[in-house]
Amino acid sequence: MTLRVGLDLVELPRFSEALARRPRLRERVFTEAELRLCGARKDPAPCLAVRFAAKEAVGKLLGTGVLSWREIEVIGHAPPVVRLHGRTHEAARARGIGEIALSLSHSRGMAGAVAVSGGAAQASGGIGGRSADLGQGE
Repeated sequence: MTLRVGLDLVELPRFSEALARRPRLRERVFTEAELRLCGARKDPAPCLAVRFAAKEAVGKLLGTGVLSWREIEVIGHAPPVVRLHGRTHEAARARGIGEIALSLSHSRGMAGAVAVSGGAAQASGGIGGRSADLGQGE
């Protein structure tokens, strides 16, 4: 079994500015489920930023980078769940990556995510199954 880890941090003020400058960024990066989940919050920016960091962390874990933003979907809070679609799903399967566990966290200035996988897709129920919250959560 090979342990794989991806980590990413996002500066919240910078991310919020990018959302304000580029209104279509939300639709390019996030799925409808992610937008619905974060849109229900008073300030959706931290929720979206932590999901952006999670997508980057998953791309690093896969060793491919992000192939397509909307092919990595991060839903739920405790625990967060990652679902892979399309080419990203195929890339994970080709590398023997099964369930991906996520830990999400943010403060006033930063959002961060860690993605961890031990491989063995058949042992965990496969990609897109429930994942454990390894940290403080969001």
